[in-house]
Amino acid sequence: MTKYIFVTGGVTSSLGKGIISASLAKLLQSRGYRVTIQKFDPYINIDPGTLNPYEHGECYVTEDGAETDLDLGHYERFLNTPTSQANNITTGRIYQNVINKEREGAFLGKTVQVVPHITDEIKRNIRLLGENGEYDIVITELGGTVGDIESLPYIEAVRQFRWEEGSNNSLVIHLTLVPYLAAAGELKTKPTQHSVKMLLEYGIQPDILVCRTEHHLTADLRKKIALFCNVNINAVIESIDAPSIYDVPLLMLKEQLDKTVLTKLKLPHKAEPNLESWKDFLGRLKNPTSDVCVGLVGKYVELPDAYKSIIESFIHAGAKNECKVKVKYIPSEELTPQNAVEKLQGLHGVLVAPGFGERGFEGKIAAIKHVRENNIPFFGICLGMQCAVVEYGRNVLGLEGASSTEMNSHTAHPVIAMMEEQKKVVNKGGTMRLGSYPCDLKKGTKAHAIYGKLHITERHRHRYEFNNDYLKQYEDAGMTPSGFNPQNNLVEIVELKNHPFFVGAQFHPELKSTVANPHPLFINFVAASMAYARKK
Repeated sequence: MTKYIFVTGGVTSSLGKGIISASLAKLLQSRGYRVTIQKFDPYINIDPGTLNPYEHGECYVTEDGAETDLDLGHYERFLNTPTSQANNITTGRIYQNVINKEREGAFLGKTVQVVPHITDEIKRNIRLLGENGEYDIVITELGGTVGDIESLPYIEAVRQFRWEEGSNNSLVIHLTLVPYLAAAGELKTKPTQHSVKMLLEYGIQPDILVCRTEHHLTADLRKKIALFCNVNINAVIESIDAPSIYDVPLLMLKEQLDKTVLTKLKLPHKAEPNLESWKDFLGRLKNPTSDVCVGLVGKYVELPDAYKSIIESFIHAGAKNECKVKVKYIPSEELTPQNAVEKLQGLHGVLVAPGFGERGFEGKIAAIKHVRENNIPFFGICLGMQCAVVEYGRNVLGLEGASSTEMNSHTAHPVIAMMEEQKKVVNKGGTMRLGSYPCDLKKGTKAHAIYGKLHITERHRHRYEFNNDYLKQYEDAGMTPSGFNPQNNLVEIVELKNHPFFVGAQFHPELKSTVANPHPLFINFVAASMAYARKK
């Protein structure tokens, strides 16, 4: 029978419920259990696909084309297993499903209410991943904090779910803050006590408390928290600030979080966690033999979470190359042909990031022109690839005014144009080319050498594409389209032959990079940046 773990948060947001969930899942997976994680977000958007990255950070895309919360990226990076539409549920989707059923007459004329109809739909989604017997344990992270108005239906659904499933088949982990008051010189437990008290008011007694803290919890402090929050003392888990998110599984192992969970769920402990490859990754991450500085040119750089998967991919690829990758964030709207040399000075590689809209578009093109002409390693992702095509069209092919129809619908040379199937789309949410698609690589190209195979699959999120009317002109001028979608001949990868590393990808390789399998494009881009640094 599938067991269920719920992870709630108190006192403040951004305590790291996603990292705790992923770390626990990693420990249970390393003991031989089949584990998955799902995230319930309390906002009314159907998904984060239409949210500005400043609002919610990166929009993560799954294999099956779901636009989801960035925490799903952490789940995949830690567990090295793909997630799906079922792993991210929002209040918007819950209400949409209930309203659709009401319109169909499924409730037989009953008054539709939060209890039982909304809570029943939440419980149905909680059980969805555990129904087919594919997983031994399903971890459900509840977004927001206890006490938020929008979180109340989820808390009530968890209360009902636990009553229905029985105490041995589910447990609640409550993540809370134990702040340090510098003036008093001590840690304070009152915020944790009040957070647990509020959870108790809603009918839920947490089984385990994970306490975020800047300083180690003393034995007396643990005892106090256990006493006043009504949990066993071994269920008070310290989560001290860590040098990186990848240290957290080992910290949780030291705190025996996995053992406590298995004991409470009446599950056998099986073998001790096998984390040798994880420790090897951490060893290489913390002991680099070289370092490089890479520029990330984008329009949302004020919020690094907007590029979370790219940053983590650099960490994975850096560890693989035993190299520390320092990322310099460069706002694309500040770049011009006149200041590009100054702004990009001292960089060993430049990644031009994905994005939408006109803001910063010309700045990205200025950056690409500089790195192309000066043989600095370049990596373009999605819009970054499209900018490379536009820049090459303008400055090498002589196509004056070449652009993307996204930025200029009346351009004389639409080298990037809207995909045919997108032209009749009206709604914005969930209507792009999303999810995993196949790509065939040309023999003898850099892309072929990087991947080491001819057939790959990658995840996409875009509406615009390389305009194949210009394909021959680009090939004749030296830009090689090295990857094509076999079904519609869409150009997926472009590269330059006589350049140390100049690769643009229409897809998002950062979405498939994990600790266990760093993405080959990032590995090779970091390696090229290292070679450029040595040369300089």
